[in-house]
Amino acid sequence: MLNPLDSRHLYNMKSIMSIGGMICSRCKEGFQPHEEIVNSLGEVWHKECFVCCQCFRPFPDGLFFEFEQRKYCEYDFQVLYAPCCGRCKEFITGRVIKALKNNWHPHCFLCQLCQAPLADKGFFNNAGRALCFNCNAKEKAAAIGKNSCVKCHGIIDELPLRISGETYHPYHFNCSKCSIELTSDARMVNKELFCLRCHDNMGIPICGACHRPIEERVVHALGKQWHIEHFVCAKCEKPFLGHRHYEKRGVAYCETHYHQLFGNLCSFCNSVIVGDSIKIFQKAWCVNHFSCSGCDRKFPSKSRIFEFDLKPLCKKCFEKFPAELKKRLKKQYEQNLHEK
Repeated sequence: MLNPLDSRHLYNMKSIMSIGGMICSRCKEGFQPHEEIVNSLGEVWHKECFVCCQCFRPFPDGLFFEFEQRKYCEYDFQVLYAPCCGRCKEFITGRVIKALKNNWHPHCFLCQLCQAPLADKGFFNNAGRALCFNCNAKEKAAAIGKNSCVKCHGIIDELPLRISGETYHPYHFNCSKCSIELTSDARMVNKELFCLRCHDNMGIPICGACHRPIEERVVHALGKQWHIEHFVCAKCEKPFLGHRHYEKRGVAYCETHYHQLFGNLCSFCNSVIVGDSIKIFQKAWCVNHFSCSGCDRKFPSKSRIFEFDLKPLCKKCFEKFPAELKKRLKKQYEQNLHEK
């Protein structure tokens, strides 16, 4: 009589009886003829055995994740092992960037100032912020009140060369014409850099206000050339921007201040006088607005006009003044007549 087979013996017998000697990697049982077999990474499984080791459910679309020789569905693997991105807060199942005490997707690890990708370029930890080389250099320079060079990321101690809003050490560039090393006063024409001497020899006009080259629209006036924003009224300093200007003694004025300064603006309505005007006391009036400043009546024909505080007065209003004031005003009036 044979002794009962132990479990190991029975396992071996079942293995021999299974198809081709194959056994399931999970339950260690053999396979029946025509039974569906799952083959994955050199191992075979019963279909019902090929499941997530955490939730025991089949893998959706056959997709699984393996860790320490155990297979997981995507959800359980993320919950158990996948880190969470510090930017988008989603699970990371591929390449992980570890920085600033956090984990990141490569496409989520960006410069906090300019949003440039940092995963393959390196970064600087600036006060807890991940910054690219350029932004870190700008922050360091700004902290001491200086500019940083976009090309070498160094601090610029001298005057910077500005190109398209960015700052550079001038010595990184040479003149496109004479090849001399550039300085901060270099000029750009058609995306090429020139030293100031070569630039001026190109016949580019110079602004009569700022004395710098004019590379865009030019205003020709007063025998000079101007940047459009620098050609302004001498009184209010507002640019004309293509509107009419008035010239007087080599100076340009807007219409309002020209007439105000040179007697063609009505002292009553403050408007430009069109047609006839009355000029007296170094001022001008529209004919219809010239009246006594005391009673607001029109002056009779050939009547005497008195002046008080550079304003016209009729004889009736003048007589109402105190005797001493009238005496002083008459003396002043006679003195003005004598000077004329």
